[in-house]
Parts: sequence; C-alpha cells; structure tokens
Amino acid sequence: MIVSFLLAVSSFTPALERPGVEFKIFQFPPDKIPRIDGQADDWEMVPKDYIIGLDQLSDTVGGRGTNYNRADLDVQVRVGWVKGLNQLYFLYEASDDYWDFARTDLHNDIFELVVDGDLSGGPFIKQMHPHFKDKPEEAHFSFHGVHAQNYHIFTPAEGKEWTMVWGCQPWIKELPYANAAQRYSFRPGQSGKLVLEFWITPFDYAPAEGPARALVSQLKENGIIGMSWSILDYDDEKAERFKAFWNLSHKTTMYGNGSDLCAFRLMPLDANLRKSIEALWSFRVVDPARRMVVFQDESRGEIKSWRWDFGDGQTSTERHPQHSYEKGGEFTVTLWIEGPAGKSRRAKVWDLFLK
Repeated sequence: MIVSFLLAVSSFTPALERPGVEFKIFQFPPDKIPRIDGQADDWEMVPKDYIIGLDQLSDTVGGRGTNYNRADLDVQVRVGWVKGLNQLYFLYEASDDYWDFARTDLHNDIFELVVDGDLSGGPFIKQMHPHFKDKPEEAHFSFHGVHAQNYHIFTPAEGKEWTMVWGCQPWIKELPYANAAQRYSFRPGQSGKLVLEFWITPFDYAPAEGPARALVSQLKENGIIGMSWSILDYDDEKAERFKAFWNLSHKTTMYGNGSDLCAFRLMPLDANLRKSIEALWSFRVVDPARRMVVFQDESRGEIKSWRWDFGDGQTSTERHPQHSYEKGGEFTVTLWIEGPAGKSRRAKVWDLFLK
C-alpha cells in the first residue's frame, strides 16, 4: 500500500508557488563547511544576494500581507549546501521585540521549515490526504511527512528539543541526520537577537519505523528542490494563537503541500572560490571480463591538453579515454591537464582494482 501510494505521489508534476521566482542555495567549498555553533562567521563568504529577508515574506494568516515592520520582527535566512553531501545548511538571524518561549508546548516563536527534496509535490501532512480523513492512525504511520518534511524549529528552544518534526519520523531531527545550535541573551518577553544555525537531511522517503529503508534526497549541482518557511510570531504568552504567520511561499498551505513550496536552486561554486584550473576525473569499469575501463574528465577551468597515465605503462591524450588492461591488479592512474592558467595533476592510488 505504501509503495503504490508513493509511486502515485511521485508522478505529480508540482506547480511551485511564486512562478518566475527562484531562490539560491549557496555552495560551500568542502574545506569551509559551516560549524554548527550558533555563530555567523562561517557565512561571511555568502554574497548578499543569497540573503532572504522579511521583504520576501507575506503574513497569510494574520492579515498583514506584505506590510512588515522591522521594529516588530526582522529576519534574514541564508541556505547552503556542499557538493557530495546530501545536507542543507541554514543560518537564521532574527530580531524580535518580544520573544515568546516560556511554555513547554507548541506555543513558541517558531521558524517552520518545509523541504521537498525531489519535487514530488502534493500533500504530505495527514490532515490533508482525502483518503485518510477517517483513518488518522493509518495516515500518521504511512503518510505523515514521508515524502516531504516539516520542521517546527523553536526559537529559541529552551528546555525542549530544538525542533518538532511534524510527521511520523522524529528520528530525522537527531544526529546523524540533523544538528542545531542557537545563541541569544534575552529572556521570555524581552527583545533581542537570535542566531540559529542548523543542518538537516532531506528525504524522498522517511518512514516511521526508522532509517533502515529511508531514501535520502540526492542533491545535485544546478538541481531544483522545493522549499519554503514561515515565522510564527507570538507576542503574548497567554494568547493561544500566534500574532503573524510570515510565509515565504505566500500560500498558507505550504506547511503541508509540496506543490505550494518555492523553487530553490543548488548553485555551483562561486567563481572566486574555484581554482583557476583543477584536475578532476572519475572512472567506470564497463567490461570486467576484458578489463575495459572508461575514464571521465571532470576537470575545472580552461583546458587545452590532457595526458593520462593508466598505471600499466600505457598513456593517452584523449579527454575521455577508454582503456583495456592486459593484466589484473591495483593501478595508480594519473591525469595531467594544462591551460592558460597553468597546470594541474590528479592521481588516484589503487582506486582501480581489476581481476
């Protein structure tokens, strides 16, 4: 039942909200991954045009629309990723005239984040599924947050978990799937600034029973994911309802429908963070019986020449060569490249093993 339902959901082609608007996710170099310590210094390299502020949000519940007041609440969000890691990094900076976090329940200033890593779209909160309205328990364990995820992140989280996962899989908020840190100096009812730093793992399939059969979303350079967030602003400890629901999607139902999210692009490395020339390559054994290997050049920069040493005494000057080894063994393969910016070399020692 679960598999057939997920296949049906995955066949949707979501029409994301705010057509023509595309937000950017900054690519961090692998040697500059942000530390999760609640400090913003790791994010200073992120250009200003990656910052998503209050001017992009609309209060779709409290009636303020786009009429925001920075003296009441001001927020800035930056999102990052690292090529090769299926994780999303966030820096959330907020100044509020009244921080509400004295209670232990859901009544708390909240940064609500929704992620649909594979753009499967459609509803993912149990209350929204038409076939499960009369079967809430079945909806919870087979559908709730399975193909897209909702995080109610408490700002700040004092004496409680850093987030509530609105779904059937609370295990996704813990290491090795997520981590968070916050810095602030105010008390409940006071004003001040909060810095929240965290990362999460998006899932195409996140079941209630745990990670054994889970499917992590594969983040690819220049790929698009669905994402949105809202800020639930409480200004009265006794009030049972938040004062405002500041929403990036501009559609309230973004909280439980992947088709109501915004488009976010996983950006390449900024030019100033890339080497002018860098040798990179991969290989694939296409015919083990004949020891046939295909080599793929993935180098960066303007390149005029390639030279391969296959580790068996044979060489090639093709960009993407194919080579058959006469004997098996462990081989050290090296690629040299050259261009106007200089030279680069990349060797892989014993990665290639042939019988």
